[in-house]
Amino acid sequence: MTRKKGTTPGFEQALQELEQLVEKMEQGELSLEDSLQHFEQGIQLSRACQQALQEAEQKVEILMRKNNQEEIVPFSNEDA
Repeated sequence: MTRKKGTTPGFEQALQELEQLVEKMEQGELSLEDSLQHFEQGIQLSRACQQALQEAEQKVEILMRKNNQEEIVPFSNEDA
């Protein structure tokens, strides 16, 4: 977790950092103070992930509206 304080990580980085925090906390070797700090950081990372997913969903919806498409239709082998 080598990220400058105050910067927002990308989705993949935030998710990776969140997974690392969870692993450390699950080991049960952290002090109460360290656990609380990890928990707080995990909440921030979780919110960053949620925001990134919401933004991606909004972009998909905008693109679908531009193409007059109401729902996502998966590709099939016949389309290729």
